[in-house]
Amino acid sequence: MADELSLEPSAPNEPRGGEERARVLSPVRHARILDQLGATGAVSVATIAAELGVSDMTIRRDLLELEREGRLVRVHGGAVAPEAPPAAIMDADEPSFDARLRRGLDAKGAIAALAASLVAGHRTVAVDVGTTTYLMAKHLREVPHIKVFTNSLRVSAALDGASAEVYVAGGRVRTDEMSVWGPTAIAQFEKLWFDVAVIGASGVTADGFFDYSFEDADMKRVYLRRAGVRILLCDAAKFQRMSLVQVGALTDINILVTDAEPPPRIAAALAAARIDVRIAPAAAGA
Repeated sequence: MADELSLEPSAPNEPRGGEERARVLSPVRHARILDQLGATGAVSVATIAAELGVSDMTIRRDLLELEREGRLVRVHGGAVAPEAPPAAIMDADEPSFDARLRRGLDAKGAIAALAASLVAGHRTVAVDVGTTTYLMAKHLREVPHIKVFTNSLRVSAALDGASAEVYVAGGRVRTDEMSVWGPTAIAQFEKLWFDVAVIGASGVTADGFFDYSFEDADMKRVYLRRAGVRILLCDAAKFQRMSLVQVGALTDINILVTDAEPPPRIAAALAAARIDVRIAPAAAGA
């Protein structure tokens, strides 16, 4: 009895050290990882896990999440700071339609074919101006029961005599681009709802996608607002390029169709925005 009375009372409600440390929230873990990365340029999974009292697997998940945000690059056993991204190239002047069509024609053709296969099952399709959207429209000529809405006179001409029903917005015409714009065109298409919209761009960065003109950008935004599925077409030569007008953020699209894997910073931004990236296969003999 005396021995029992001499025993020290236990403290069953006191958390064990490891359990208490495991409660470190993810923002705190992320901040510690980034602090270490900023100080030394690298972090070790084992070191950070031991310091914070969490499992290696928890830190690996943190590194994966931070990599998707473009904050670091994972390596064996840890992560390193990402290289500084190259500055985006600013395209000041809009090349002519014909000049743009000749540039990267094989890549644009492959993108156009894949994009056409994605929209072929939809009934109402909004098609933007641009060289790749123009090439895509040619693939829609024999698609049955499809209605195409566009502000591109070239897209309309490409579908002349085809099975598709074609509706063109009314308004003022940009001569070289052969695109229709203005308040009348916007008002007409703002009243509609499209199953899918296919958008072109002059460039794409991690911040979003761009166009040369205010006029065409306004119509692109109409398509983005009024479509259930939003597809952006962009050949790889346009990555890390920008021009006068930012049309939208990457979160404004659902699918990106391109011809090559995007560079790491853009790929991380696309993954963070949960964009479905489709890589068009090269044409045979290309």
